[in-house]
Amino acid sequence: VLRLMAQGQTNVQIAEQLVISPRTVNSHLTSIYKKIQVTSRSAATRYAIEHQLA
Repeated sequence: VLRLMAQGQTNVQIAEQLVISPRTVNSHLTSIYKKIQVTSRSAATRYAIEHQLA
């Protein structure tokens, strides 16, 4: 989910690609934000790029 988000996909696009609901994507992103200690989509994208996840 983080990789797809960092590639610029919306929650709806991620959901369609992973065959899950957009709400599930949002839930995963909330958990990811907590785990990597960020509060925004842009900060999470930066984290993904810095850690070669994107």
